[in-house]
Amino acid sequence: MASPLFLGIDTGGTYTDAVLYSESEGILASAKALTTRHDLAVGVSEAVETVLARSGALAARISLVSLSTTLATNALVEGQGGRAALVMIGFGKDDLDRDGLAEALGNDPVLFLPGGHDVHGRETPLDLSLLEQRLATLPTEVSAVAVAGYFAVRNPAHEVAARDLMRSRTALPVTCSHDLSSRLGGPRRALTTLLNARLISMVARLIDATVGFLKRAGINAPLMVVRGDGALISASEALLRPIETILSGPAASLVGARHLTGLSDAVVSDIGGTTTDVAVLEGGRPRLDTQGATVGRYRTMVEAVAMHTFGLGGDSEVNLEETGLDARLTLGPRRLMPLSLAGHLCPDVVLKALERQLRASFSGRLDGRFALRTGLPDALAAGLAAQEAALYARIGADPEPLDSVLTGTSQRATLDRLVSRGLVLIAGFTPSDAMHVLGRQSQWNVQAARLGAELFTRRKTGSGNTIAPTPADLAEMVSRRLTRQSAEVILTALLADQEVSGVEPARSVVIDRALERTRGFVRFALSLDRPLVALGASAPVHYPAIADMLDVESFVPVHAGVANAVGAVVGQVRKTAVAFVTEPDEGRFSVNGGGETRIVSDREEAFALAREIAASEASRSALESGAETPVVESFEQVSMPVVDGHETLVEARFTAIASGRPRIAGH
Repeated sequence: MASPLFLGIDTGGTYTDAVLYSESEGILASAKALTTRHDLAVGVSEAVETVLARSGALAARISLVSLSTTLATNALVEGQGGRAALVMIGFGKDDLDRDGLAEALGNDPVLFLPGGHDVHGRETPLDLSLLEQRLATLPTEVSAVAVAGYFAVRNPAHEVAARDLMRSRTALPVTCSHDLSSRLGGPRRALTTLLNARLISMVARLIDATVGFLKRAGINAPLMVVRGDGALISASEALLRPIETILSGPAASLVGARHLTGLSDAVVSDIGGTTTDVAVLEGGRPRLDTQGATVGRYRTMVEAVAMHTFGLGGDSEVNLEETGLDARLTLGPRRLMPLSLAGHLCPDVVLKALERQLRASFSGRLDGRFALRTGLPDALAAGLAAQEAALYARIGADPEPLDSVLTGTSQRATLDRLVSRGLVLIAGFTPSDAMHVLGRQSQWNVQAARLGAELFTRRKTGSGNTIAPTPADLAEMVSRRLTRQSAEVILTALLADQEVSGVEPARSVVIDRALERTRGFVRFALSLDRPLVALGASAPVHYPAIADMLDVESFVPVHAGVANAVGAVVGQVRKTAVAFVTEPDEGRFSVNGGGETRIVSDREEAFALAREIAASEASRSALESGAETPVVESFEQVSMPVVDGHETLVEARFTAIASGRPRIAGH
């Protein structure tokens, strides 16, 4: 009997990847398609249909589908998302000034309700009257609601009451903070919950698009989504807690790296179009950020991989520092659409404009640059100023040369604002174009890349000389710069993980001499203590030289370009539950967990009850998340100092982790 097939999908900012996997045969086929922002289902369907065609497999054989994505991460970094209301129970206005909550809230509405609990789970009376008064108008103001209660991790009853009231009277999605984290720190939990509420509609777009395609394709299988720590959750959970999908893509790449190489300990560097993500595998698992994932300006309470993200990738902008006498290139952090890709999509417009600019006697500041819409829904263009709206109206879905789009220098700032809002994308010369010029990549339009490189070589340094004699020389300069900058960001990430301060790899003379193998009376050298695994479509092109510069053994897996999709499909469901025991009065022990508070008179009985609650909750949650037969591991932390000769219980924390492979269709 043929073994079941598993389908892995990764939706990134540039590409949507798909792999077809069998536990007995490994990876049967892989494919890439451009991510289609205007309709995510188009990119998903193209990638999946290609892997089915390449493998010759029937869609009906697929028993599990798993999805990873960077869309939630990108949305938070770019400040996108729906408008949300924040309901604070038991907090005061001063709490908004902590953990960046006021900045994140912006002009979104906030309601303060009396109520909340203390550290032992005892309540202050809840008053929902203010919330009841707003229910008639709230659905017209926001697209989702976040609820955060004082010490809700000890007793969530007030959050649940507010949630149930809103669900009974409105159709608004409601997120409670106790569902997202069991850690103390109310304002940061409120921030995490607010960001979660904003992401619901965006993640729903991706999941709905994927579900719709699977149904049309006749794929009747459970859909799982990769969480930020690399574990899998059901699609229904991801809709309720989309914040857990931040760093989903990078987490999936780490799981994929482990599967593709078999290495338990490694540095993993994933180069994409927009970013390079650097993280560490320890003991076969991704190293986690115990303080909570930081995305953009905000540190959340979401447990996720300890990932360092840098604005350096194949689509990074190539910048020329024109103040020095010699040519100095830097890459990123802004992403451009490569000219080779723009020329691939619209060859007539792009090639004609580049050739026209080359015929001119003098180079122009806007040469080799184009603008096009990103394809986001029109609703996200609401609120543009008059100048922004007028310029946006002149920009279409196809690339248009900037020297035709912009009519004055003041409009460059207007264009930058449209780019920062994610509405417009600039096309220009990138490392991907340099690789096309050198013949190391060829998937897009090589002629557009060469014309762009020729235009770039006309630019001059401070000494008045052109920066490179030929397009090939320029491309080699870009390649060398990518190698050096990549080595620097890997070192930056690893030094930060080991809390080494005072060393900036991009500025350190010692590191410069070590990387460049500079000869002298004192010879400097450096290396990594574990292998370097390189992932990403362009990893085979760039990483041999990067590994050589870092003097480290490197691995570029055969399927490095689709490692995220591989990680998505080979991951496990993993759920954590926590129960607490405190001693509010001598001889009375408060057990908090599973949404309830219980009082017992014996300490060992309280501990046993907490262990049972944590294990039961973790197992139940894993089963609900789609695990087949979860295995439970338990951990304990007891703070019980001796005071005046007596043991005093401050807090006992009982953690249970249930993990297992997801259920598949027909099982």
